[in-house]
Amino acid sequence: MKILVSDPLSNVGIEIFKNTPGIEVDVKTDLSQSELEDIIGVYHGLSIRSKTKVTEQVISKAKNLKVIGRAGIGLDNVDIPAATRANIAVMNTPFGNTITTAEHAIAMIMALSRNIPRATATLKDGEWEKKNLKGREIFNKTLGLVGIGNIGKIVADRAMGLKMKVIGCDPYLDPEAIEKMGIRHVNFDEILAESDYISIHTPKTPETTNLFNKETLSRMKQGAMLINCARGGLVNEDDLYEVLKSNHLGGAALDVFATEPPGKIKLMDLDNFICSPHLGASTHEAQDNVARDVANQITEYLLTGKAPNIVNQKK
Repeated sequence: MKILVSDPLSNVGIEIFKNTPGIEVDVKTDLSQSELEDIIGVYHGLSIRSKTKVTEQVISKAKNLKVIGRAGIGLDNVDIPAATRANIAVMNTPFGNTITTAEHAIAMIMALSRNIPRATATLKDGEWEKKNLKGREIFNKTLGLVGIGNIGKIVADRAMGLKMKVIGCDPYLDPEAIEKMGIRHVNFDEILAESDYISIHTPKTPETTNLFNKETLSRMKQGAMLINCARGGLVNEDDLYEVLKSNHLGGAALDVFATEPPGKIKLMDLDNFICSPHLGASTHEAQDNVARDVANQITEYLLTGKAPNIVNQKK
């Protein structure tokens, strides 16, 4: 069985492929789309991250492909319906980077609250802006979670450890299960009205795209702060610019964008906006974890026909 690794993968995963009897692996991480289409036909397994675009055209050329594995959670770059029609299993690794992403959300909350990016930049420029950089405590503040899945649960736990009050909503969880986590279950409107901070941890779906827009952002508490380390497109960036510029919101932090990389967008001109280049899952530990998971899952599927975390139902 031949496997193609088309996006950078931690050596932990490469070694699993190399050391598994019956598996051959090729690592080619600089392929153009046409080059991928030219060679994909000889492979039985494909390991990707976010860069490789597994389009319907690629799948049409993948005559031997049995499984596509994503080292990470998001599968926006895979045409899952086309893969399903071609009888190709699509899987992700939803647990390997949960702690890392949750910690990044907490880091964003702290950085916003204490003006750390601006303080660093001005001090490095030789300025002493102490009087202009007064921050706020997060103690006893209310954190609203939109989505309480694997990552949202960890954010809640860490926030409660910092003595924040945590409220949340998730249409896929029973309210009683949410309350058992120590999170007060509320609806989305209550999160907008009550939260000093809102952290988004929901997948991108037609229902959640532009969930935070001019109307919903305007209903957030005066001076509240918004954090998105989930998926680009959940926050309308033009509308966010307007509410930040008007000082209705105290600040916002985005790790993800509707278009990545976003280029120089208007938000970046605002002092109360901070950002990072999709670093939520970017730690050494997380990349080793997802590489290990995807390598084990792909090899298990190719050798046994079974594996966890398959997101599509094959015909």
